[in-house]
Amino acid sequence: MDDMKNNLQKKLRIEGVKESYAWQFLKQIAKEQTLILVFVVIIIVMGILTPAFLSTRNLLNVLLQSSMIGICAAGMTMLILMADIDLSVGSVAAFAGVLAAFLQVQSGWNTFSSISLALIISFGLGIVVGIVCAKLGVHSFVATLGLLSIARGFALIITKGHPISGLSPSFNFLGQGTIWIIPFPTIIMFIIVIVTWFFLSQTKSGRAVYAIGGNKEAARLSGINVDRIRIILFGVCSLLAGLAGIILAGRVNSGQPTASQDFNLDVIASVIIGGTSLYGGRGGVWKTVLGALIFGILRNGLNLVGVTPYWQKVFIGFLIVVTVVVDRIQHKNEG
Repeated sequence: MDDMKNNLQKKLRIEGVKESYAWQFLKQIAKEQTLILVFVVIIIVMGILTPAFLSTRNLLNVLLQSSMIGICAAGMTMLILMADIDLSVGSVAAFAGVLAAFLQVQSGWNTFSSISLALIISFGLGIVVGIVCAKLGVHSFVATLGLLSIARGFALIITKGHPISGLSPSFNFLGQGTIWIIPFPTIIMFIIVIVTWFFLSQTKSGRAVYAIGGNKEAARLSGINVDRIRIILFGVCSLLAGLAGIILAGRVNSGQPTASQDFNLDVIASVIIGGTSLYGGRGGVWKTVLGALIFGILRNGLNLVGVTPYWQKVFIGFLIVVTVVVDRIQHKNEG
């Protein structure tokens, strides 16, 4: 009788483990119901303030604008979950866009080869920073601040300070193309977000990310290879920043060394507005998607109602400060 009971319990546990990914996905979305409510309220308010906001063309534009930020923010989410940060994403994005454009326009490379090399180098830059942080003990704030300057400097050196235009149609499709009416960058963003969600929630290494953010030393003592995971995810974050920069270059048909200067603010703001804790160990990529969309809606809506970019910066900065304060209070209460 006991054997039958044990077998039944074991079977139930196995069935629980085999719970469909679709159901887990729906549960994850349900957890974000408060953020979804905020998202819906902002859309309604913006629609009341300016009816043009709810036009199909404008909503698709919001999706397009949010996509590059969302792609980059997926990588940033994984770093912040480990209580790390990357301040170089804007510069790496500009560098990758410029490098891919240079290889295609001035060196005659095809689209695939030029983009592939730019992404490989972007990944390599992140790996180097990850090694500096994990092996040498340099804080990620300082290490990525250095990469910020290096990547932007190389972007300016490659172009001599001038945009590189004349990209091929296949390159431009990355930033300008649509499938049905959905912007291609948006499709790329959701693919990356789904892969990131799967990694964080369904793999051992992904779950280790939360453990590292909770307590690096405890994670190390439990057998987690903390350094390896940190190094790889720094590489992934830079890779996604490079991809976002290449998509941006395709969108404007040129590699611009001064592009994406506000990426750092936009990406980090999307992550923390989405509820991922700067202290690590709490948050998720679907929250980040909502954060990126909320951020995109706010910027777009404020533009439509005539708020100047200067006041937008003040408003966004205030929102970030409030979010960080709330995060600090939650962290203190949990501690």
